[in-house]
Amino acid sequence: MAQIEREAMEYDVVIVGAGPAGLSAAIRLKQRDADLNVVVLEKGSEVGAHILSGAVLDPVGLNTLMPDWKEKGAPLNVPVKQDNFYMLGAAGQLRIPNFTMPPLMNNHGNYIVSMGNVCRWMAEQAEAMGVEIFPGMSCSELVYGENGEVKGVVAGEFGKNPDGTPGPSYEPGMELHGKYVFLGEGVRGSLSKQVIAKYDLAAKSDVQKYGLGMKEIWEIDPAKHRIGTVTHTMGWPLESNAGGGSFIYHLDNNQVYVGFVVHLNYKNPHLFPYMEFQRFKHHPMVADLLKGGKRVAYGARAISEGGYQSLPQLEFPGGALLGCAAGMVNVPRIKGNHNAMLSGIAAADAAADAIKAGRGGDLLDGYEAAVRKGPIGEDLKKVRNVKPLWSKYGLTASLAIGGLDMWMNTFGIGVLGTLAHGKSDAAATEEASKHKPIDYPKPDGTLSFDRLTNVSFSFTNHEESQPAHLHLIDPDVPVNVNLAKYAGPSARYCPAGVYEFVTEEGKDPRFVINFQNCVHCKTCDIKDPSQNINWTVPQGGDGPNYPNM
Repeated sequence: MAQIEREAMEYDVVIVGAGPAGLSAAIRLKQRDADLNVVVLEKGSEVGAHILSGAVLDPVGLNTLMPDWKEKGAPLNVPVKQDNFYMLGAAGQLRIPNFTMPPLMNNHGNYIVSMGNVCRWMAEQAEAMGVEIFPGMSCSELVYGENGEVKGVVAGEFGKNPDGTPGPSYEPGMELHGKYVFLGEGVRGSLSKQVIAKYDLAAKSDVQKYGLGMKEIWEIDPAKHRIGTVTHTMGWPLESNAGGGSFIYHLDNNQVYVGFVVHLNYKNPHLFPYMEFQRFKHHPMVADLLKGGKRVAYGARAISEGGYQSLPQLEFPGGALLGCAAGMVNVPRIKGNHNAMLSGIAAADAAADAIKAGRGGDLLDGYEAAVRKGPIGEDLKKVRNVKPLWSKYGLTASLAIGGLDMWMNTFGIGVLGTLAHGKSDAAATEEASKHKPIDYPKPDGTLSFDRLTNVSFSFTNHEESQPAHLHLIDPDVPVNVNLAKYAGPSARYCPAGVYEFVTEEGKDPRFVINFQNCVHCKTCDIKDPSQNINWTVPQGGDGPNYPNM
């Protein structure tokens, strides 16, 4: 195919992703120098459309970025009033006393928020400062300079045929060039993956680990609503099958966030994370809370869980990795938004200094140190052993030894050093012959729902005439390897029902990709045991349209 010619636009800094990291970077750049030309590109139909998070927000990042956020009307309206921790059994629960928890687990001073709405508000602040924000613009390619540095991205390519060739209404998109390019795509970003591989940024870090977070918004009986209450649970229904747990956050308007996280290093390929979530809601404590209520939204997203030891090198020639693109989630706290904001601020400071000195296209020296030696590094270092302990020895050891390690690290005493994670989540998947299938109860349509019904509550839409954005490296692997050896786990690990194995009478099984259902969680890119699925961006504006996630 002939070389595609594209127009180019020049900026000082190009930012991919209008999440908390990217928007914090944009605002900080303008705070440092109002004359800097800054652009933010967002693949969602609007800012916030693809943002999914718990979320209990530690305001430390916002305090650093905009100390007057309250006066400016930031949507942080529900301060945490009560923290609850429970260990669940099939029929009951045991509350873990708050005083046993390390201080870092205390949510006093934090807020229950919709991060989608926080990002919408941040985008308003950024635009008022002169930042250009373009939603509906997927960044499909990186643009490299003469010396091998990242000098920009291709955004806004539309109108391809299903086979990838230009269609009659094809638009080639534009190249947006910057002195520096920030990648704030979130977990397992498609461009971030390429940059990490090209520059071998993960050479000195541990393997990255992940979880799958699923979330529903419920409107509940006002008599049961306890605004500002934060509840976390562990144990049932996962028990020994997988690591993970739940969150239940009471926000305003009689709404509750009900979420469930499954660590993706589970061994049994028969495990069905989505159905574990649905089963969880039938626990007596949860069922009583939700009885008489209604689910109004659903979504899912992968979560980076590797933490401190899994951070790759954050600087690359011409740019930087921000927030969850690098993996800055504090797993025990189930929080990453504050670190995402702080990383955006640190990267912006480094870029503003470099541009003022007449530089561009080089390594942003200073950013790496600011992250690792500053508040982000301090936050992640204290909890660095909880995840590897949980992965190797299970929940009980994680609570006991991991809890003690967090307490000791609170006082600057690191007894265990830094433990390693071991295998990748894909490699952790064992052959189906080693495990028994799991019998899941059928959803009742009141508390629990089938996947496709729930996906309709994510308001997901993809233009069906475009190429599938989920690419198989080898089209024979799903049936010949993954179905034969692992019982076809993609039919279960996907929380949106994208993948299925269709068997017709007298024919071999056929692998079907229903890319229209995709909620952009990236689980397939992470958990596929053969690492045969490559998640790329669909055309801009497609995907979920989360209202208040």
